[in-house]
Amino acid sequence: MIYLELFLTFLEIGAVAFGGGFSMISFIREACITKGWLTEAEFLNCIALSEATPGPIAVNVATYVGSTLGGFWGAVLATLGVVLPAFLVVLLIVICLSNLLKYRGVRAFLDGVHPILAALVIGTGMTMLSGQVLPQGGDGFEWSALLLFGILGMVAFFWKKWRKKAVSPILLILLSGVLGVLFYGV
Repeated sequence: MIYLELFLTFLEIGAVAFGGGFSMISFIREACITKGWLTEAEFLNCIALSEATPGPIAVNVATYVGSTLGGFWGAVLATLGVVLPAFLVVLLIVICLSNLLKYRGVRAFLDGVHPILAALVIGTGMTMLSGQVLPQGGDGFEWSALLLFGILGMVAFFWKKWRKKAVSPILLILLSGVLGVLFYGV
């Protein structure tokens, strides 16, 4: 039954993925691709749509995947599955363990988790980039995707140099949407 599978898959992802939505993307991608729920191209579209809509990306992706596979109830169950573990952990911390961070062991554990979270985000980004630049058929480079990535990278770089602060992700998303329409058409 797809509803139970959606709930349990996203519950597992929510339970083991630390560090927020972006660190969950690699887990969600792996589940969706290996289970045959989405193709690589569909997953990339899902990420683009989820990033462009308000809310945490992992919740948006779970809702999108659940809706695609199981309609309204699929969306509800996938979303519930991905947020339930974090909700319960935060609730437990607030209720019982509010002074947990005063312990060196807890701080050391959290400091040790940070590098792997960065590696997961970078690895997922590299996989997504290679999926856009190197099409699945191996037909050579997707030059427009590479050019779009380069333009966005230069905008972010020069914005930081000029304004002395990072460019807004919202501005980059809007710019990438406009460039996508210009490069790929409507």
